[in-house]
Amino acid sequence: MFADLTRRAFLGRSAGGIGALALASLMENGLGAAERTSGIISPLHHQPTAKRIIYLFQGGGPSHLDLFDNKPGMVALNGTPMPAAFVRGQQLAQLQGAPLNILAPQHAFKRWGKSGMEISEVLPRIGGVADELCLIRSMMTEAINHDPAQSFMNSGSSISGRPSMGSWFVYGLGSECENLPGFVVLSSVGGGQGQPIASRQWSAGMLPSRYQGVPFHAKGDPVLYISRPAGIDAGGQRDVINAVNKLNGMHDDVVADPEIATRISQYEMAFKMQSSVPDLVDFSKEPQHILDLYGTKGADGSFAANCLMARRLAERGVRFIQCYHRGWDHHGGVKNGTKTTAGLVDQGTAALITDLKQRGMLDDTLIIWGGEFGRTPMAQGDGRDHHIKGFSLFMAGGGVKSGMTYGATDDLGYNVIQEPVSVHDLHATIMHIMGIDHTRLTTRFQGRDYRLTDVHGHVVSKILR
Repeated sequence: MFADLTRRAFLGRSAGGIGALALASLMENGLGAAERTSGIISPLHHQPTAKRIIYLFQGGGPSHLDLFDNKPGMVALNGTPMPAAFVRGQQLAQLQGAPLNILAPQHAFKRWGKSGMEISEVLPRIGGVADELCLIRSMMTEAINHDPAQSFMNSGSSISGRPSMGSWFVYGLGSECENLPGFVVLSSVGGGQGQPIASRQWSAGMLPSRYQGVPFHAKGDPVLYISRPAGIDAGGQRDVINAVNKLNGMHDDVVADPEIATRISQYEMAFKMQSSVPDLVDFSKEPQHILDLYGTKGADGSFAANCLMARRLAERGVRFIQCYHRGWDHHGGVKNGTKTTAGLVDQGTAALITDLKQRGMLDDTLIIWGGEFGRTPMAQGDGRDHHIKGFSLFMAGGGVKSGMTYGATDDLGYNVIQEPVSVHDLHATIMHIMGIDHTRLTTRFQGRDYRLTDVHGHVVSKILR
């Protein structure tokens, strides 16, 4: 009998047997039981200071010069030519061959809180929580156009196909949530040119697809077909799912495809979400003072509603929540555009920080706020072009120092001159906060090990408590 068993058949049947055990575990316990484990990192590499992340991604490139990086010396230089030494041989997105004249900050700055942090007056509520913020004014990136720059900020590579940050965290740490995905994506738009956001920004890349982000609709029901069809009860649906999962298990015995386990887990998660999602979006349970704090009743498509949803997801154990706001691309009308977009995100951002602190959740929740790059000190008509050599981003909670300003750009906000922070450094630091050594969380693909920081990245220890 065994003499007739070829090596290929033996390996195939062995893999199928192992796969069947995994599938049986999923079918018996459901996805939640599997995701509540510590992921592939157990134990963690070191003690974490946060256990979840809420990333408030400002798509389009907010102007650091009009929001977070005050350059009063530019006022006297407004309209004069940009010094040639700054721009000679530099990569510019859309200003090639155009007159490069300085455009002074378009809004006044104010010192906020006990820290005296300088933030634009168009962000008064964020200014009101300045003492909770760690403001980095020395961010740098490599990609100068929106889509590759967003990919670089999300995955550490401007090349499509790498796992997103949220996928890495769910892969490495698992999820504490039994009946919701470990990585959820929300989006809103308004205030400027709304650059599209591709689904690859929350892709699992070469990781199993069960780790990819799950988009929720920001208005109405977050998930389509969340209600059962007429005449179908939970027991009948459970029978169908069990039958489909058994068929998938039989198929896996033949082909040993890891994506079959993903398919089964997705059926299980969808079944559980039919119970969990209605409660998630029942904002009637929120007290009026909380709705007033955010300035929304919830599920209205606004950034503020998404921030409130993010808090509710965080309470339920979701590991990584990403709220995109598309509206920061101000090639023209940067003065009014920045003010309008800021008005759409200011209250929700500050409310989320305040709400989490009141609930005792800010200490173990890391909030990140920023876009894919900044904007140029040179004018593009009455707007600004993309800028990669210096921009701002802030974090709050999760073990970062509060009321701190870190790094600096030059007098024109063009080049970083103090404490540079690359995107890889940012990723390494975020992973450190979550208890992960960024050099040790890898996946093998096509003959090499991949990681979020590739072969780069250093932890920015000076911003950590």
